[in-house]
Amino acid sequence: MANLVIIESPGKIKALKNYLGDGYKVVASVGHVRDLPKSSLGVDIEHGFEAKYVNIREKADLLASLRKEAQKADTVYLATDPDREGEAISWHLLSVIECPDSKIRRVTFNEITGSAVRAGIADPRGIDMDLVNSQQARRILDRIVGYKLSPFLWHTIRSGLSAGRVQTVAVRAVVDRENEIRNFVPEEYWHVDAELETDEKKRFVARFHGIDGQKKTVSSKEEADEIYEGTLKERFVVTSVKKSTKTKSPAPPFTTSTMLQDASRKLNFRSAKTMKVAQELYEGVDLGSEHGGSQGLITYMRTDSVRISAEALSAAREMIKNEYGDKFLPVKPRYFKTKASAQDAHEAIRPSHIENTPEKIKDKLTADQYKLYKLIWERFVACQMAAATIDVCSVELKAGKYDYHASGSTVKFKGYLALYEEATDEKSEKEAALPPLSEGDTPKLVKLSREQKFTEPLPRYTEASLIKFLEDQGIGRPSTIPPTITTIIDRGYVSRDGKSLGATKLGELTVELMKNNFPDIVDYKFTAGMETRLDEIAQGKMTMQKVLEDFWKSFSEDLAEAEKRSEKKSYVEETDIICDKCGAKMIVKSGRFGKFAACPNYPACKNTVKLDRNGRPVTKAKKEEPEPTDMICELCGGRMLKRKGRYGEFYSCENFPKCRGSKPIDAPENAECPVCGKKLVKKHSKKGEFYSCSGYPGCSFSTSYKPSDEKCPACGKTLFLSKAGKTLCLNRDCPECKRK
Repeated sequence: MANLVIIESPGKIKALKNYLGDGYKVVASVGHVRDLPKSSLGVDIEHGFEAKYVNIREKADLLASLRKEAQKADTVYLATDPDREGEAISWHLLSVIECPDSKIRRVTFNEITGSAVRAGIADPRGIDMDLVNSQQARRILDRIVGYKLSPFLWHTIRSGLSAGRVQTVAVRAVVDRENEIRNFVPEEYWHVDAELETDEKKRFVARFHGIDGQKKTVSSKEEADEIYEGTLKERFVVTSVKKSTKTKSPAPPFTTSTMLQDASRKLNFRSAKTMKVAQELYEGVDLGSEHGGSQGLITYMRTDSVRISAEALSAAREMIKNEYGDKFLPVKPRYFKTKASAQDAHEAIRPSHIENTPEKIKDKLTADQYKLYKLIWERFVACQMAAATIDVCSVELKAGKYDYHASGSTVKFKGYLALYEEATDEKSEKEAALPPLSEGDTPKLVKLSREQKFTEPLPRYTEASLIKFLEDQGIGRPSTIPPTITTIIDRGYVSRDGKSLGATKLGELTVELMKNNFPDIVDYKFTAGMETRLDEIAQGKMTMQKVLEDFWKSFSEDLAEAEKRSEKKSYVEETDIICDKCGAKMIVKSGRFGKFAACPNYPACKNTVKLDRNGRPVTKAKKEEPEPTDMICELCGGRMLKRKGRYGEFYSCENFPKCRGSKPIDAPENAECPVCGKKLVKKHSKKGEFYSCSGYPGCSFSTSYKPSDEKCPACGKTLFLSKAGKTLCLNRDCPECKRK
């Protein structure tokens, strides 16, 4: 074997083999092969924060196989993912496979396509230790915070809790929003709307907005009544008509963050699901021989860049020209500016081959793959289409001294909106087009209405809006956002209600404790600054040791002070479940099999209720009462009852368990056992239905073949139907047994 290619995910193997050919063997490490030990800190803080990595025990057989394959190969290509995590995995693989450096080549693929794979193989490099150290620094920081803070939380709140650096800030964001909602004081305001009609019988709505040119907010019923009564006495006159045209440009192609947000808003995908499906699209899907076999459909999905390659730009413009026409194609390609804080290591998320339209390959994708691929494909193509043109009309009207305003808009040229429109979390009312109006027109008042309103607090975060907030604050990176949200929900700091994320009592108590004792850990700017320092390590501008030393110095001081003044706080998570034995309100407890509700009066009352993963009580299905029949038990003469069992319905004696007389339902009529001649009965098992002798255990005959109404002409026994529809005689003593 000449060449060995080691990748992270086995999902890419088929696509890479398709492009590399017979001279390469492709194997997968299935993620990380080494990590910090689970049973100890694994970091020597006193000696330069040296990490003590160990091989992952569950991968012992895999590591032995990788080592064996690497030693046989002439060249070993480490082709793990093109990010810091992937660089660290390649670095760990070096120490595992035990090969000389001369055999090792580090290669990366931004997309799983023939040209990208061959270009990557042709341009190998060494391990980028700056990227490795950046990943190491993040891992060590998170380990230190987790191992040092968790015991503090056990002492002050409850046992079993764990702390995280980025997760804690995310929880704080949800808690802060919860406090804003809780402390919000609604303010009253009123709308006064006039429905008007032109001479051409065209209707539109105008809203009060001021008196004699001075803008006024209507804040009470008395003010609304005064405006209402005053307006009824006056005639409406159009005082101003302003028309303008505005353009609306398309959004940039997806980054990881914007893809997660749009998939949440448009597809109702959770972030973990979006990343899972995107990983599948990146690794490769078998499109069949007519579409080039197995290939990656999108570029690398962990990116914060909106950069697009020249080749992809050219292909997109050609597609737009051919499919939509010249008027949908801008004169020049559209370029987008990547944020200054972005790593910009990879392109934006885009289709690998733009000619693979969603409809063209729909039958090769799962439903979720198709939805996400369609979203990515349309967003990318739309970003290179012409801007939309919108006609806007703004009309000012007077009714005596009362000023009213109406506006409307129409799309003059759809441009990119013909293909794609970005979704937002903000609620907006779509403006309808206004009828033709001119200054001096006197539309007729059809209806005047007044409506009481109240200001509303900001809504609870959704996954999409929380991701946007973290991104705006500079917190987290493409690879950390989805697991962060999953972790804070799984650990019980944040609860999910539909799309909304709310803070639990545990989350609020933890954030309060952290603010009082570890202000840096929950500070948005500090956490964002730490992300910047990690970026600087990756760029070679700062050392890992310097970042860790600076962090440890302040963190260890805060930890020492916190432990001195720490007090045990009682944390009890109440439920709405009432104990059916003593009437107390039950509380949540954790056991070896997960959370459950328990009576707070334990040990006097030991009642418990099982909870599902959403914290709701699991109700046991009521056992159905047996149904009486007119049948008589052949063993004791008792009445037979119709019952339900794990394998279906059956008849059993009412005197069970003293009498074990039973009979299957739908036993075949006149079907006899080909061995002993007794009646056959129909039974069920995990593998399906089958037929057995009623004389069991004296006769053990059974078969999955269905008995027919025919008898064997040679022996007179029942004939059976095979799955192919042929009749068989299963009597072993029949001279023509098993005849066709």
